[in-house]
Amino acid sequence: MSGLRERKRQRTYRAVSDTAVALFLERGFDAVSVAEVAAAADISKPTLFRYFPAKEDLVLHRFADHEDEAARVVRASRDGGGPAPLRDAADALHAHFRAGLDRRDPVTGLNDSAEVLAFHRLLYGTPSLVARLHAYTRRSEQALALALDGAPGGAPGGAPGERATDAGDGEGPSLPARLAAAQIVAVQRVLAEANWRRVAAGRTADAVYLEAVREAADGFAGLGASTGPRE
Repeated sequence: MSGLRERKRQRTYRAVSDTAVALFLERGFDAVSVAEVAAAADISKPTLFRYFPAKEDLVLHRFADHEDEAARVVRASRDGGGPAPLRDAADALHAHFRAGLDRRDPVTGLNDSAEVLAFHRLLYGTPSLVARLHAYTRRSEQALALALDGAPGGAPGGAPGERATDAGDGEGPSLPARLAAAQIVAVQRVLAEANWRRVAAGRTADAVYLEAVREAADGFAGLGASTGPRE
């Protein structure tokens, strides 16, 4: 039953988020109130806040599944336990990012569908959403740093606000792992934003593809010169 309840819970997250994003795209993020979203989604305002602690989370819910993606890639690339050297982690994440470019994954920025472009314009054109996105980036760095240190992964899930824990609680990951994770997440973010800006300027994803592949190779290769967790 717990699995069924969780699936229903995730469907509710998605349905409410989709309703909100449609309203925001139509009228603008600041022009739509939380009460209007709740009414359109046929739920009460208190119920909405139980799922989404902040208005911005209605949009950024689409990023929730990607918070621990880099950490999962690193753990899957290891033959066993123990810390992951930065070069090995960078190679695994480069391969993962390249695969995303090949399939035009919106997370890589290399997607020219009208829906994805509209969503990215909403995101990057709304200061409060950009600010809230930093919290997601921080949690992604924390999860990746733990993976680089060889810590076991936790089960994802819950509302965006429920996942919002500060890095540094308790002992936390090592400083080398935190530095390495920050570099990796920054490379992914900068590459994706560069791809999106080219596509938003009017180029097709196919036209940008080879340039995006070259820049990804250069970006991830540069990580190898940095000092990561010890083997």
